Amino acid sequence: MAVVLEQLKSETYPIVKWVGGKRQLMFELLKNMPKSYNRYFEPFIGGGALFFELQPENAYISDMNEELINLYSVVRDNVYELIEDLIKHEVSKEYFLEIRNIDRTEKYAELSDVERASRFIYLNRTCFNGMYRVNSQGQFNVPFGHYKNPRIIDENNLLNCSELLKKTEIKCADFSEILTKVQKGDFVYFDPPYVPLNETSSFTSYTKDGFDIDMQFKLRDVCDELDNKGVKFMLSNSDTKLVNELYANYEIKKVFASRQINANADGRGKITEVLVRNYD
Repeated sequence: MAVVLEQLKSETYPIVKWVGGKRQLMFELLKNMPKSYNRYFEPFIGGGALFFELQPENAYISDMNEELINLYSVVRDNVYELIEDLIKHEVSKEYFLEIRNIDRTEKYAELSDVERASRFIYLNRTCFNGMYRVNSQGQFNVPFGHYKNPRIIDENNLLNCSELLKKTEIKCADFSEILTKVQKGDFVYFDPPYVPLNETSSFTSYTKDGFDIDMQFKLRDVCDELDNKGVKFMLSNSDTKLVNELYANYEIKKVFASRQINANADGRGKITEVLVRNYD
C-alpha cells in the first residue's frame, strides 16, 4: 500500500494549464503554509496547483466557473469515459474552431457532462497559452495556440487525480459559501482573480460576470470572518496599494512571480505579488 500511495503522490499534478497558476510559486506557498490544520479549503480552485501538490485527505474545492467544476466532477466520477472521449480530438485550427464555437449553437446544450469535460481539456491544451476567457455571453473566445504536439490525453495523471478527487467535496459556488462549512482549525487558501496592476492590465473575464473591486472587498470581509472563527487562511494577490490596504491587519509577505499573459514582451518577467496570512 505504501508503494501505491507514493506513486500517487509523485505523479499527480494539475489537469489543466491556468493563467496565474501557482506551480512557479510552490516553494513559497509550501514554506508559508500553517504547520498544522484540519480540513483544507480552496474556493478559487482554478488549476489547483497547491491542492494537487498537497493531496489532502479531506478537502473542499469550489469555483464559480461551471465548466471547470464539471471537469473536476467528471474526472472524479467518470474518468474512464472521459479518457475514451478525449481520443476523438484532432489538432488543427479548423477542428479547434469547430469545437470552440459549439457554445454558440444549440448543440452545446446537448453535450453530456463527459463531452463538456473533454471539450474543456482539449481547448485548454490547444488554445493560446492555456487561457480560459469568455465573453459577456459566457462563450469561450481564446484563439488557437498553434502547438505542434499538445498532450491532450494524460491518462495516468487523470486516473491519479480521480482517486484524489474521490476524497474531495466539489462545488460550483461563490467563495463566501465556505463560511457555512469551515470550522475552527481548518485552513483556507484563496487564489482569486487578481486586482489589476493598472487600468490596461485587467483580466476579469474568468466568468461571464467578472470579478470586480467590490468582490475584492467582499473577499476581505470573508477573510475577517474566518479570522474571527479561528480559521487559518492564506491569500495570493497582486502587490497593489488596494491589496496592501485591504489586508493591513494581517501579515503580508512579498514574493516574486513571473507574469506571462501580456501581449507586450516588455510587460512580462518578474514582479512582486503578495501572500497574506493570519497565522504565525
